[in-house]
Amino acid sequence: MPIPVTQAPSVPPAPLKNPLNDPLNDRCIDPFIDALWLEDGLSNNTLAAYRRDVTLFARWLLSSGRYLTDTTPDDLNDYFAEQHPSTQASTANRRLTVFKRFFRWCLREKITSADPSLKLMAAKQAQRIPSTLTEAQVDALLGAPDVSTAMGVRDRTMLELMYASGLRVSELVTLKVLNLGRSDHVLRVTGKGNKERLLPFGEIAGQWLQRYLSVARAELLAGLHSDDLFVTHKGSTPGTAMSRTMFWMLVKKYAVMSGITQPMSPHTLRHAFATHLLNHGADLRAVQLLLGHADISTTTIYTHVARERLKILHQMHHPRG
Repeated sequence: MPIPVTQAPSVPPAPLKNPLNDPLNDRCIDPFIDALWLEDGLSNNTLAAYRRDVTLFARWLLSSGRYLTDTTPDDLNDYFAEQHPSTQASTANRRLTVFKRFFRWCLREKITSADPSLKLMAAKQAQRIPSTLTEAQVDALLGAPDVSTAMGVRDRTMLELMYASGLRVSELVTLKVLNLGRSDHVLRVTGKGNKERLLPFGEIAGQWLQRYLSVARAELLAGLHSDDLFVTHKGSTPGTAMSRTMFWMLVKKYAVMSGITQPMSPHTLRHAFATHLLNHGADLRAVQLLLGHADISTTTIYTHVARERLKILHQMHHPRG
């Protein structure tokens, strides 16, 4: 079930300087990016990536004296053949998605009379299986911070909350105190596309949140005021929200401390959240809503992980496994 957009981005993305210095290309690219921002509420990083992909293609066309509105299917095929001979299929497909959206927009706005990307097909790519953790590994990771210190309590609380609710790392580090429903154990989260969703979290995460908020957070703030839920203690700006990079470094540190040797990132905990829910019988659509996936096909990748886990358990414990 799609989750409604509750608010539009407050500030439009700053337009990047168009290196083409071509008025026709400016009239195409800038309004296209504005339309994406207004209609889909995409993040500035995503909008910058869209702009970059279309601009690079426009520059390639311009090298032969042609414009975006002159694009033919052969142009797109030649561009992919020239630019992506050794590129991963996933990267080429992402750029194809950008071009398809751009030319559909051009057709809708009557800038072009045909869509040159209409019959282009995405390249086949192997299904990417997310790296996840066993439940024992998660327990070891969560137990790694030194909770005799305020920073250790903060770190343990962040890890517990991420595993309990399946947050993206960007959602975790941007949480405000007012996003937290302590009495009903619910988070109000603004995710991709500026879409808001409510996420429950369990008793254990709630207990750590209570411990962090009652003592540790005030100690870290040291008299400063902040609306951010998880705050830093050291550095040039103490009392500000933790950055994604800092939390990534903490996860890596605690992974080493807990003996986890596989590649780790904050997103690994999100993968573990989804996989463990499915292993314990959760409904796929419920997991989709919790993760904030717009398309359930994105969520189905976790069913493969769960099936592989069940196969291993069957082989280990069945008498004829």
